This record gives sequence, C-alpha cells and structure tokens, in this order.
Amino acid sequence: MNWIAEHKLDIGTRVSWFVDWLTDNASGFFDGIAWALSYLIDKLLLVLLGPPPLVVILATVALAWLVRRNWKFPLFAAIALLFVFNQGYWEETMETLSLVISSSVLCMIVGIPIGILAARSDTFYAVLRPVLDLMQTIPTFVYLIPALILFGLGMVPGLIATVIFAIPAPIRLTRLGISSTPKPLIEAGQAFGATTWQLLWKIEMPYAMPSIMAGLTQTIMLSLSMVVIAALVGADGLGVPTLRALNQVNIAKGFEVGLAIVMIAIMLDRFLKTSDGKTDR
Repeated sequence: MNWIAEHKLDIGTRVSWFVDWLTDNASGFFDGIAWALSYLIDKLLLVLLGPPPLVVILATVALAWLVRRNWKFPLFAAIALLFVFNQGYWEETMETLSLVISSSVLCMIVGIPIGILAARSDTFYAVLRPVLDLMQTIPTFVYLIPALILFGLGMVPGLIATVIFAIPAPIRLTRLGISSTPKPLIEAGQAFGATTWQLLWKIEMPYAMPSIMAGLTQTIMLSLSMVVIAALVGADGLGVPTLRALNQVNIAKGFEVGLAIVMIAIMLDRFLKTSDGKTDR
C-alpha cells in the first residue's frame, strides 16, 4: 500500500499543463467565444432591462395568457414579477434570467444533435455516457477554475460552468425520446419511401418532443441552481445577494432572494408545461 501511495499518478499537474498550453496557444479562440457569449448576454439584458419594469411585466403576462389561455398563470406571473420588483431585486433577477436563457439555448442547440447521434449509435453513446456522468457528478468548482483562467471574470465563465453542468439533461432525454420511437411507426415511414432525414423530422422528432421538452425544463432548473456558483466568478444576478446574505449571516436577505429564485423557477416551469387539464396547476 505504501508503494501505491508513493507512486502517485501526476494527473493534476498534467491537467494544469494542458490548461496553461491552451492559455498560451489558443487565447484568441477563447477570446472569440467569450466575445460571442458576452454579446448574447448583453442583447438579452438589453431586452430585459431596457424597457421599464412595468412594460416587461405586462409583456410577460400577455405571453402567459397566449401560452396557457387561462387567468391563473398570468395572475401568478404578475404576482411573481411584482414581488421581485417590490423586494428590490429586479435588476438581479433579469441578469439571472439572461444567464438561464443563454445557457438553456446553448444546451439545446448542442445537446439535441448530440442526443440524436447517441440514439443512432450505441457505440457513440457507450463512449459518451461516462463523460456525461462525469459532467454531472464532478464538483462544479473543479471545472470552474479552468473556465475562470480561460475566460476571465464575469458572466462568461459562469455561463460555461452552467452549460457543462446542465447539458447532460437534454442529451440524455433527446436520446431517450428518439430511441423510444415505436418500430411500427418507423417501418410505416420506410414503407412509404421516407428518407432518413424525413424519418427523423416527421416521425422521430415529433414523437420525442415531450421528452425533449422535459430536457429543456430540466436544463432551466439546473441552470437556476447554478446562480450562486456563477456569482463566485463574477457573474451578476441573484447569486450575488445570496452570497452576501451568506457572508453576513443575514437570514432576512437570504430568504428574500431565495423566494425570488423560487418564483422565477415556478414561472419558467409553467411556461413550458402543456396547457391541457392534466398538467395545468
């Protein structure tokens, strides 16, 4: 046992060397990614923080009515946003929403194609599965350190860490939905001469859509759970007052911010629910 302990595998040093190599040789590439992500976040912030809060609240209520076609959800959306404004966390909430929306869009853009490919190839999924397990189980601070080195302080490293943490959900659920398509449906499409792309877009994707939407819901909830972690690397949003409340042992502030996060989480979840009677709450 002493021999095993004395011959430690030099994993940490090699990873550190690789990150240093990336910093020295690919800084332009990572600067480009940081610029693109910052641009996306800034445009979302312009949409959310540019208009007066009342305009944003009314637009959200109108959208809630269009999505659900009943008075309960629009009323809840109005109460939730008015509560956030009343507590003085409007700007932080909009910053958190920009981070959540950006990470969710990136996760779905990248995760859905990977999930489709994983459903097509068992070998690819066998290689991918331990990577997804690692992304979901490894402590966030481990990959937050290289993200901080490569992208600097601000919203971008928080966004990268959020994407790494949340992207396994859409990948797994997209694969599940595609691979669960009944064989009689696929055989019927093939009998009518459908190509592989036609089978995907007209049979498999519509059948997998509930599973994909579940992946989107999980992505949003996982992204919201990362707001405090993102604040540790300079990301704005509700994570900042949460950390301040923790450092100051301020129970009142901590409860206020936590309740604001809960309100936003419930509102986003209801936006993605179907409007039938079974899921309407």
